[in-house]
Amino acid sequence: MIASSPPDDVFGAMLRDAFAVASGTGRRPLAGGRLVRPVIEIVERDDGLISGVLAEPYFAEPDQWPAHDRRALDRVRGRVLDIGVGAGRTALALQDRGVPVTGLDISAGAIEVCRARGVRDLVHATVDQHARAGERYDTFLLLGNNLGLLEGRERAPAFLAALAELASPGAQVIAQSADPYNTTDPVHVGYHERNRSQGRLGGQLRLRLRYRELATHWFDYLVCSPDELAELVAAAGWRLADVDNTDAPYYLATLTR
Repeated sequence: MIASSPPDDVFGAMLRDAFAVASGTGRRPLAGGRLVRPVIEIVERDDGLISGVLAEPYFAEPDQWPAHDRRALDRVRGRVLDIGVGAGRTALALQDRGVPVTGLDISAGAIEVCRARGVRDLVHATVDQHARAGERYDTFLLLGNNLGLLEGRERAPAFLAALAELASPGAQVIAQSADPYNTTDPVHVGYHERNRSQGRLGGQLRLRLRYRELATHWFDYLVCSPDELAELVAAAGWRLADVDNTDAPYYLATLTR
């Protein structure tokens, strides 16, 4: 049984409801790729921009994924840490391939939904907390725009240092993001300019999530260009080894030590 979410677990509450209203309760709960009623996560930016995000992609099968996410699966090797496991779509796909994968998330609701869907190895923790566990991984996955967890110049060194603590020799990070500057929309261009005037990276978002009556605290989430990423990771002892921008403005980045 899926428990109710605590008031600070907005993402978990959304995933629990999406799982509950889906047609079926197994690992593949979607009927024809659609939920029986829409479950929508609200993303609010600190300049007042509000977007709605459907829950369905969190449960999608690989044939419904963006092409860059499917290509990411072909790049993994060894033991994998899926950071920001969400509803477990990537972890389940890797399990189907026989790849040893651990899903990590700070959301208790996400962990419960993953467990109910069949993800076998799960950790409820931050990357920093898990770095103290003595585990080692060969591939770190940051898909679904989860490169944003770098947050910005202030947080990125500690996040990347935690990955280094968890890294086996020769480990790699495979991360997905988008170049935020590939736009002429004045709402976004103005936001980038405001960020830079405050000493922040242009695509350093200040967000909070809402679902029904719940809302998170404000937090930073980074969308950066490959050039900005190369600079950030080099300062923390990583190297941007490859950029796959076949689906520009979206890109896959591979980092190595």
